[in-house]
Amino acid sequence: MADSILNELNAANLFDLRGVVAVVTGGGTGIGMMISSTLVANGATVYIIGPDQANLDKVASNYNAACVNDPRRGRMHGLEGDIRLKSEAKRLADEISKREKYVTALFNNAGVGGGKFDRPTEATAAAFVRNLFDAINPEDFDNTIRTNAVGAYWMSIAFLPLLEKWKNADEPAARKFVPQIIMTSSMNGWTKDAATSSFSFPYLFSKSAIGHFTSTLAHELLPLGIRVNGIAPGLFHTEMAIPGSADELGVSKPTHKLTWPFQIPVGLETGSRSDMGTLALFLVANHFVNGETVLIDGGTLLKHPSSY
Repeated sequence: MADSILNELNAANLFDLRGVVAVVTGGGTGIGMMISSTLVANGATVYIIGPDQANLDKVASNYNAACVNDPRRGRMHGLEGDIRLKSEAKRLADEISKREKYVTALFNNAGVGGGKFDRPTEATAAAFVRNLFDAINPEDFDNTIRTNAVGAYWMSIAFLPLLEKWKNADEPAARKFVPQIIMTSSMNGWTKDAATSSFSFPYLFSKSAIGHFTSTLAHELLPLGIRVNGIAPGLFHTEMAIPGSADELGVSKPTHKLTWPFQIPVGLETGSRSDMGTLALFLVANHFVNGETVLIDGGTLLKHPSSY
């Protein structure tokens, strides 16, 4: 009996994702790749969605080549798509339904920044207008909010039939995991200090929206038995946060070290891929968390005012 309990609680069994099918928007770089590669490493089939098919294919091919000789590892597939659009969300869901019987987890992770401002150095209304009004383009709000928040709405609803099918799938893993939507929010959905967002109100607005959407959709989907949870990252090495470029494995490589106008109390420069990956594994494997957003920010919001 004890041996059976210990076997059940062994990490290799808890996080054996063979049979899991996951979709990760923005899954080819940055935080999306941290999540995607962790899922594949533990046996899942993962569809990474991004704007460039050639890049997605290159990244997926490199990971799949490393999976060939290990039956514990999964596979990665790239699908080009613009998640801002309702029509694209339906097309992507239809395309994956041709390839898979179900989806276990949808990670609404894709995100962009925009509309950065410089904090005024003069305490005058004119200075605030100059920096926070004149310098900001309406397009920064439109693109950021559509990508970071509205796109997650279209994707979540379009994928409900595939998520629902997981419950009735004739697969051993169907008894192990529960269908789920996981949103990538940000610590900036709760911050009261624009410095933690690199001074971008469009980004702050969009991440506040996705944080509220997470808990509201979780409530709305209770009759379907589909859970909704969120991840609220602080600073991680991504192309959006730290200027650079992604390599052939989708790993963001900063071109130079930067200083930040906020503090990360744990003493680390940024979070790591294993930090993000272990959180993704926890959310996929845990049945008892619903409607929550997990903050993973190295304690940043302990130093800066927030409503988290």
